[in-house]
Amino acid sequence: MPLCRTGSLRAVIPDRLLPVLERAQPLAERFSEAGFSLYLVGGVVRDLLLGRDMRSGRDIDLTTDALPADTKRIVKGWADSVWSQGERFGTIGCRTDGWDFEITTHRAEAYDPDSRKPAVVFSDAIEADLSRRDFTVNAMALALPDPVLIDPFDGAADLAAGRLRTPVSPEASFSDDPLRMLRAARFIAGYGLTPDEELVEAVRAMAPRLEIVSAERIRDEFDKLLVVEDPSPGLWFLADTGLIDQFLPEFSRMRLEQDPIHRHKDVLTHTIAVVANTRPERIVRLSALYHDVGKPRTRAIGDNGVSFHHHEVVGARMTRERMKALKYSTEDVEAVSRLVFLHLRFHTYQMGWTDAAVRRFVRDAGDLLPQLIELTRCDCTTRNARKAETLRRRMDELEARIAELRALEELESIRPDLDGTEVMAHLELRPGRDVGRALDFLLELRLEEGPLGREEALRRLDLWWAEQQAARG
Repeated sequence: MPLCRTGSLRAVIPDRLLPVLERAQPLAERFSEAGFSLYLVGGVVRDLLLGRDMRSGRDIDLTTDALPADTKRIVKGWADSVWSQGERFGTIGCRTDGWDFEITTHRAEAYDPDSRKPAVVFSDAIEADLSRRDFTVNAMALALPDPVLIDPFDGAADLAAGRLRTPVSPEASFSDDPLRMLRAARFIAGYGLTPDEELVEAVRAMAPRLEIVSAERIRDEFDKLLVVEDPSPGLWFLADTGLIDQFLPEFSRMRLEQDPIHRHKDVLTHTIAVVANTRPERIVRLSALYHDVGKPRTRAIGDNGVSFHHHEVVGARMTRERMKALKYSTEDVEAVSRLVFLHLRFHTYQMGWTDAAVRRFVRDAGDLLPQLIELTRCDCTTRNARKAETLRRRMDELEARIAELRALEELESIRPDLDGTEVMAHLELRPGRDVGRALDFLLELRLEEGPLGREEALRRLDLWWAEQQAARG
């Protein structure tokens, strides 16, 4: 496909784009008949030029010179359903035959100095709309119904050259929407783009401007970076420009802390390597990002050199505090902080894994067991091949032991052989502390010895209760 500013693409439309054009064609004709223009915009145009499959699935982003009221009138009777929650920002959504269309009036967004929300100004020119987009590689449109590429800022050429820059000056672009500074990290990592020096310097100078962006928007954009195939270049960009200090200051502080286990790396380098090692799944990547965040606060120098005792405990608490500040869900906070707390558990079993140790490991990990195993495996970034092989072999052995016990026991739902009702009935107790202590005793037996069976559990409960009564005199 020719990388041109404007020109007909009809003869070279790739097959992968045809379903989109076919779906958008009737809509484009309705706009044209009403005297308005319609353009395909967003990631689909960028990925078309890159030869990538559509990322948006059945979601199509369009822009038009029609105002929202006109758009609603045009889609009425054509779409199966219409929604207008984004109307004040110029966006009307509609759905037909299982395809979703978001149609936005040409616009320009700008933040007031003390505002967290964009002030929207509509435009009637596609070039004005594209000039207000974040990067040149996203500032392209495909005119419909006759496909013509609109590329006033040479975004196609930048894609070919692997270059990241803004349509207008980076200072103006980032002032309009400071979140674009964070979004740059995702495009650097996800598309292998190299930022212009002017863009880098603008981020360094304007990083404090991110404070006007809501925690929710920062969180969502950061999560998108974390799940690209290799987020390392983006994370280094955030650290090197100081932008990450605006929302996750603990991250850069790890750069100065030497890790005695991985002596060839500081803790920050090790952390970024672990993130890249893990599969691109959000909770795993977040746990990798935070797993050593407690090291700077626990750093101590003793006879054996530098140590970070209990950094998993401190790190879990820091993780919880930071993720709450970024408005993560309670479920996310609990999952990631628990993985941080447990990430060293594997290394506490130096003398081999007893059945009881395996049960405790599985019980404590709960439904996060696959993520904990993934994090533990990927936490090994040593260059020492023998050490790496030893860790891999031990992890293989642990997983084999878990599989063996799982075949015999219900490891994921380990609980006492008796429930509270049975304990109260057997010992003739009312609800209270003694019942809880009895259940704790039975749970310890279950972890140490495996399933006992009802009769044996009752016998052991009687012995324990007799000891408790005797101790009380």
